[in-house]
Amino acid sequence: MTTHCEMEFAVFVPGIAGAEPLPALFYLSGLTCTWANVADKAGAQRFAAEHGLILVMPDTSPRGLQLPGEDDDWDFGTGAGFYVNATEAPWNENYNMFDYVTEELPALVAGELGVDGARIGVTGHSMGGHGALICALKRPDVFKSCSAFAPIAAPSRCPWGTKAFTGYLGADKTEWAKWDACELVGLSHFEGSVLVDQGQADNFLVRELRPELLQEAFTHAGKSLVLRMQPGYDHSYYFIATFMGDHVEHHSKQLQR
Repeated sequence: MTTHCEMEFAVFVPGIAGAEPLPALFYLSGLTCTWANVADKAGAQRFAAEHGLILVMPDTSPRGLQLPGEDDDWDFGTGAGFYVNATEAPWNENYNMFDYVTEELPALVAGELGVDGARIGVTGHSMGGHGALICALKRPDVFKSCSAFAPIAAPSRCPWGTKAFTGYLGADKTEWAKWDACELVGLSHFEGSVLVDQGQADNFLVRELRPELLQEAFTHAGKSLVLRMQPGYDHSYYFIATFMGDHVEHHSKQLQR
């Protein structure tokens, strides 16, 4: 039996909210982050208000479960749920971030906050960019638009992903493929164009992020990916804030269709 834990998330509702349901944009944060990082630093609220979007900003993992090793590393356990459904004990009881983001949270915000359940998009940064990609590719029935900032594009082939997938999913790499955007895109029914921004001065670009593999996978699958390599930008929220307006506009256009 799966036990349950409380999860925090933040919401921004634009001033035009009324009787009619509004589209929503989910933002999935990266390693070590909480919902507060994007709420405080990205400047997304202004753009969401302009486009009439509700922002939904979940946390990055369960917290305070007192699991062995939960807080030993910054890139595994607390703050590092990787948006997968864990299959390895003891993580499998509570580390089911994929189900939380794709099922529980959409139902909650539709029922309680006036979100139009047929018009939800997803974006995110780094680990959250990976999360946004797999959520859209695996559940196009839930998410109708997708973008990402500096996503971990091929987690099966980078140290961050290898560590997380081994811990949460075990050593069988066929299980890893179920949570890797580069492996999923050829099987996905997601039909929208995906926008990805990546800073060329990102310290993690070559070792961890590998956007070229994502481009190859989308091209091979015949799917639309707009990959923009941004000169001079690193992995920080200055980068995210600079291009947040473009991403919110991307989702607004996709969700109006």
